[in-house]
Amino acid sequence: MDPKDLVRAFYERVVSENRLDEISAYVSPFCRLVNGADSRPLGAEGMAEHIRATKGTYPDYTIRILRQFRDGEYVISEFQMEDTHAGTWLGIPPTGRRLSFTGVNIDRVSGGKIVGHGGAVNTFETLLAEQLIEPAFP
Repeated sequence: MDPKDLVRAFYERVVSENRLDEISAYVSPFCRLVNGADSRPLGAEGMAEHIRATKGTYPDYTIRILRQFRDGEYVISEFQMEDTHAGTWLGIPPTGRRLSFTGVNIDRVSGGKIVGHGGAVNTFETLLAEQLIEPAFP
């Protein structure tokens, strides 16, 4: 499977449809979580635990890939995440509101599986627009 298709299927099928039983088909047991120059072991089980934790706050969250770019082993995905805020997150109690976030993930694919994962979600704009946080300087 083409690396871009593999990454898209992982987010839109495994994550969005909550098919965690299929995670090992997409994520290597040696996958690393990458944050800048730092990385730590994540593996398929760590990825599944991250998804389960996120679904604790946003039980119905889905990810839709908007655009993808590939550079060698790296797949860059711009995405939109939609969800219902049903659990406490960053000290914000559940609101029951439907929220939409954008973000970018960078996944490294080797041997037909995701071996590196990192990214960022733009939470600030959505939380500010929904008045779940206040500006520091009004």
